[in-house]
Amino acid sequence: MKTNSCKAIALTSLLAPSLAVAALSSNESIATVELTNPSDYQRSDEIVSFDLFDLGLRENDPRGNQLVAMEGDLSLPSQSVDDDGDGSFDRFIVGLDFTPGQSREIEILVAPKVANANAFPKRTQAEISRAVGGKWVGQVYEGGTGFENVQSLTPPAQHKDHSLFVRYEGLGIESDKVAYRVYLDRRNGFDIFSKTKHELALHNIGQDGFESYHHLADWGMDTLKVGQSLGTGGYGHWNGKSVDIVSAVDGWDATIKENAHLQSSFNIKYKGWEIAGKKVDLDATLSMQAGSHLVHVDLEYSEVPGPIAIGLVKHAGTELIEGDRDISNFGAWTYIASWGKQSLNDDYLGMAVFFRKGSLEKITQDDSNYVAVVETGNTGYDYYFCSTWEKEPNGIGSKEAFVAYLDRQMEKLTLPVRREVVTTLDLANKQGPLTAERALGYSVQMSESEMKRLGYGLALNQYDPDREGIAKWTYTTGLLMQAIDDTAAATQRADLRSYADKVMNSYVEEDGTITGYNAKSFNIDMINSGKYLLRLWERSKDEKYKIASEHLRAQLADHPRTSEGAFWHKQIYPNQLWLDGVYMGMPFLAHYSQLFEDGSEAKTAVHEFEIARKHMRDSKTGLYYHGWDESREQSWADKKTGLSAEFWARGYGWYTMALVDVMDFLPESQKDLRKTMIKLMVEVADSLVGVQDPDTGTWYQVLDKPEHPANYTESSSSSMFVYFMAKAINEGYLSDKYKDAVIKGYQGMVNEFITFHADGSLSLKDVCKVAGLGFGRDGSFDYYMKEDIVDNGPHGVGPFILAGVEVSKLLK
Repeated sequence: MKTNSCKAIALTSLLAPSLAVAALSSNESIATVELTNPSDYQRSDEIVSFDLFDLGLRENDPRGNQLVAMEGDLSLPSQSVDDDGDGSFDRFIVGLDFTPGQSREIEILVAPKVANANAFPKRTQAEISRAVGGKWVGQVYEGGTGFENVQSLTPPAQHKDHSLFVRYEGLGIESDKVAYRVYLDRRNGFDIFSKTKHELALHNIGQDGFESYHHLADWGMDTLKVGQSLGTGGYGHWNGKSVDIVSAVDGWDATIKENAHLQSSFNIKYKGWEIAGKKVDLDATLSMQAGSHLVHVDLEYSEVPGPIAIGLVKHAGTELIEGDRDISNFGAWTYIASWGKQSLNDDYLGMAVFFRKGSLEKITQDDSNYVAVVETGNTGYDYYFCSTWEKEPNGIGSKEAFVAYLDRQMEKLTLPVRREVVTTLDLANKQGPLTAERALGYSVQMSESEMKRLGYGLALNQYDPDREGIAKWTYTTGLLMQAIDDTAAATQRADLRSYADKVMNSYVEEDGTITGYNAKSFNIDMINSGKYLLRLWERSKDEKYKIASEHLRAQLADHPRTSEGAFWHKQIYPNQLWLDGVYMGMPFLAHYSQLFEDGSEAKTAVHEFEIARKHMRDSKTGLYYHGWDESREQSWADKKTGLSAEFWARGYGWYTMALVDVMDFLPESQKDLRKTMIKLMVEVADSLVGVQDPDTGTWYQVLDKPEHPANYTESSSSSMFVYFMAKAINEGYLSDKYKDAVIKGYQGMVNEFITFHADGSLSLKDVCKVAGLGFGRDGSFDYYMKEDIVDNGPHGVGPFILAGVEVSKLLK
């Protein structure tokens, strides 16, 4: 963020690690928030969401439904949302408009006497309506006197399509822009009620029968012929040749979850969907927000039904449009769409399905559908769909305008509004001077919080929430466990050490085999967790840890290298040196060589840094570029220098941590090697001080472009830089002249990135989830801005814990 003005009120010093729970009275502030539009265009009707847990409220806190959002003296449209339908609110959403690059500061208050929801027009709606006053005659409900809206409905066994039991034959959901219905029968098609006015209409549709809405009326009309298809944005199973619609089920349970002014949603539980030789329970939640044509679909299932198909009805004369997939981010959104005169009124209707690029298996079609076959997680999948109609207000009447609209929506999904939140609970816990005890206390709290959040989810074959899949041997596990182990050493906490040991030991068989490790991939990332195995061997002298470490050492012996001897990042990334890889491999190599090879490879480890400096350091700023391709063949590489385009902060952070960690294993007798490394450290520290944000003390995602509205201060890199400088001062590699930068950086980390929760736990926010080069990732500024930003990513939590341990030593 550029100004951080909302944080200036009290964040002048750090606080005790013990949790202070602030008592909130009516109309008392619980958070101040700075929101920034990262785009160079206006963004209207942006709905910004806040997890109540992150606002400092306890689970089931009744104040969750007593929140309002204020900008100065002005109340903003807002709503509390119950995501899981348990009667307790989970999120708070606020609606705002932004001019290009605009920052807005809002305050979130507990105001039980303010009827905020009634102060703003209702702009979304969800409903299900059943016939009353009649009786079933076979599979038709006859003699009904009208319809009544219900909160939930389980259709009786005799209910089929055209049974005249459910008004407009399904559930409805709408914003002020457009409405949709989902057939609550074997068809399970998704239909469109397009509008001639930007007003809510569902409550009037179908009241006079099932035929009227197929003709143009004052409000609009049913514009889509669904037939035996997915309709607009439906879901099903891809059998290899065609879509199996969610049709053969034991029954449906339909529930209206939210019916409010900013967001509405409904849920359908499909019981016993018979598919691919098994029965699967499928749970689908559809939600809409004010001012948007988009529907968010969140699918959960009892087991993976097989390839999931999402798509659009294929009408004669329509054109399939594919969104840009030549984009850098695996997590970026793209789409398939259809365009043409496909409305029942014979005018232009556009439809689209949005999904993450990295989840796409293929784009295909069958006789009835345009289809995106997507790879899903073990428990679910989410995506969006939308439609636009030529005759709606400001309607889209050309393919070119429709594609421009879709591209804008795609970018907004990928690049959300930036936000910086400071809660009253944060402020209450961020009081008092920064002391050694306080810094170490934060590392303890974060370690305990991770243990509580993860359990043993990072152990072999458990569920890893960061990767949203089964845990595997990977570099971030070793990073986090090393940090927890360092905290254990600093505090004599046997429980912390036992936890980290148990996680890492789960991957090592009695014969020294590392389960899940593949040496032949020559992936230097896979070496990093070996550093923990060396610790286990030093403590236990158990031979299996030595054998396991020998497997990793053997990879490095055969690992492909550049002409000057730098290790390739991976075999599939030929001729490439990444800053990340210097950290992944060199501390392990130096440590292993010290233990078992009389330090013979110390020179090799140091040479890696020298090659990086020679090719990747910018002479003007002293900063290092993320990657270098010796062959100059990669699409991201400059054809003259081989360098990637930007100074990515975490890439540089890996390199800085490697500098001080390698020094642990260079003996004092290797004076020339140590002198080389210390000289590099001074250069690096100077470059970091030069780009440290003067307001917050932290560092930006792209280090040299702080003024760009999309750029943001990033927590993992800031933690890495503080760890590097603090440890370098502690070990005597850097002078005390860098101490002020370290203290400012650490205080900034706590001020900017730490969230205190009412249960006593901590979270680390603003972590870039992942970034790399190649395979569509072009290393551009836009790429780094659009990578996902997450809470509690291990790339950030591990370095944050390590930084606290070193800052604690520094302050002693």
